[in-house]
Amino acid sequence: MGFLYILAVILFLCLCLVLAVVVLIQESKTTGLGASFGGDAGSSLFGVSTPQVLKTFTAWLAGIFMLSCVLLSFWTSVRGRSPVPTVVETEEVGS
Repeated sequence: MGFLYILAVILFLCLCLVLAVVVLIQESKTTGLGASFGGDAGSSLFGVSTPQVLKTFTAWLAGIFMLSCVLLSFWTSVRGRSPVPTVVETEEVGS
């Protein structure tokens, strides 16, 4: 169970990084960081519909981010409440 939890946290951190990069790549009204990754909208990877594709991708990533945030929150709280197994030494009766 510990391995799956660590894997889920690592995937969540990767999702956070991808979401941050996608948000920063988007062209703002004042051509912020999006302009540094390649000229105008006519020469972009998805053609002239790049802003719409990035908005849709960002919306999907944001939804996945929120869902995984809630799931990891519940998973963390359950892990925090679960008792830690301890080894209890018992004496044999009759020896």
